[in-house]
Amino acid sequence: MVDVVSSEAGIPRPDHPLNQSGGAKWFLPAFGVLVLVGVIYVGYALSQDLAVAKTVPWILLGIALLIALGFEFVNGFHDTANAVATVIYTRSMPAEFAVMWSGVFNFLGVLTSSGAVAFGILSLLPVELILQVGSSSGFAMVFALLVAAILWNLGTWFLGLPASSSHTMVGSIIGVGLANQFMAPAGSATSGVDWGQATNVGITLLVSPIVGFFAAFILLYVMKLLVRNPALYEAPKGNTPPPWWIRGLLIFTCTGVSFAHGSNDGQKGMGLIMLILIGVVPTAYALNRTPDINYLEAYKAASVGVETALGNYVKPGVTVTDAKAAVQDAVRTRSWSDQTTVALQTYIHDTTASLQPYASVDNVPTDLVSNARNDIYLIGEALKLIDKKKLLPMQDADLKAVTDYHKAVDNATKFIPLWVKIAVALALGLGTMVGWKRIVVTVGEKIGKSHLTYGQGAAAELVAMVTIGMADRFGLPVSTTHVLSSGVAGTMAANGSGLQWSTVRNLLLAWVLTLPCSITLAFVLFIIFRQVF
Repeated sequence: MVDVVSSEAGIPRPDHPLNQSGGAKWFLPAFGVLVLVGVIYVGYALSQDLAVAKTVPWILLGIALLIALGFEFVNGFHDTANAVATVIYTRSMPAEFAVMWSGVFNFLGVLTSSGAVAFGILSLLPVELILQVGSSSGFAMVFALLVAAILWNLGTWFLGLPASSSHTMVGSIIGVGLANQFMAPAGSATSGVDWGQATNVGITLLVSPIVGFFAAFILLYVMKLLVRNPALYEAPKGNTPPPWWIRGLLIFTCTGVSFAHGSNDGQKGMGLIMLILIGVVPTAYALNRTPDINYLEAYKAASVGVETALGNYVKPGVTVTDAKAAVQDAVRTRSWSDQTTVALQTYIHDTTASLQPYASVDNVPTDLVSNARNDIYLIGEALKLIDKKKLLPMQDADLKAVTDYHKAVDNATKFIPLWVKIAVALALGLGTMVGWKRIVVTVGEKIGKSHLTYGQGAAAELVAMVTIGMADRFGLPVSTTHVLSSGVAGTMAANGSGLQWSTVRNLLLAWVLTLPCSITLAFVLFIIFRQVF
């Protein structure tokens, strides 16, 4: 692959785990064919989707997609070390083959992901920017947060620091939200950053490495009590691979972490690509053009249900002149009044009436698609003030109508075409095979004072696999980097091996600086890009 690992004297060490040969010669050609087939499919599917678009700004679309896929590519080679370091340093798999193996399961993880994390991340963005994603401010938002995330990831990779791509993306989104508020005209109301959602995501990112450290610590300690095989807790001897059952466990956990990483981290790129597509070619991607024609009818039924439910809380004599404007103000200020109830009921009625003549999205005129999506999205955000913020107390039966509406909105607006998943999977898989050695060395050699043992590798990887898998299940973004690195540190502490505090200090420094640095980068870039677009 790339650089040669050397000893302190600068002399190559053939017995070093990173220098083990064993990469299958057939793998790269086979993967190359897979990439070619994937690119052809992505191009074909994209052209089919764009056939319904009136005009396509090809240059802008191409640049935006390349940057978004570039983020996933960098994410791939930045985070690969977390999955493969343990199997390489325990000599369970040859280094090059381990990276290839991880790339395949990152690829599969992306393809089978649900999309919940993708839209959870996007919910951090200011509502008005999402509604104006096709405007100059929308383009500035997308480019600012993507470029900021790529710059920070590349910088920490160059320094060999296992920093978090998830932290970086969240920080970039917060930076864009703050810049949007900063640039808003005096006296205007902007929703800015959703600090409630940001706090929830921040707590998840903060707690997950702590969970990784202590869970791996406890797991290794329990293993020592229950599995009294000295070979499990000794450093590998020479180039000899571990016993088959230990090797199988380590490969299984490496596979699980790779799959979970693709499933969780790959979704961030998917969400951003969907944001780009909605902004650049809304007529093709604003609403879900699924073959199932029933979902639009289900949306209409849910709209009628929630309109009826709101009617139970309308006070006599309350009127509004501009229903949409009143709903927008409520969402921006996160407040509720009697006028808001009337406005939302009216707004829902008007939106449903505009879609009533059409049985499926394919029948909806292209001029109406983008506005319809914005209307549906805004109504959904307003209803969150009821069921999430509890600003309008409702009976349980009426609250059910609200949750049914959210489900219908998700079907209409939260979708990811298969070609987007394949494009992100290819970018992440390719990135996995590039530039991985820097961070592998940090995780494998510089966290603990002694060589990583089989038991330590298995405990750290198992904890990371379960933690990331559970987070993906609940739609929460977590840092693969922090969970695995802290897990390795936890096993070193449990083993009494001691920690290299200079490395731990650098890891903590990267952890602490990622949010403020990515916030600052995105803030500055948003202001610059607002002058460009």
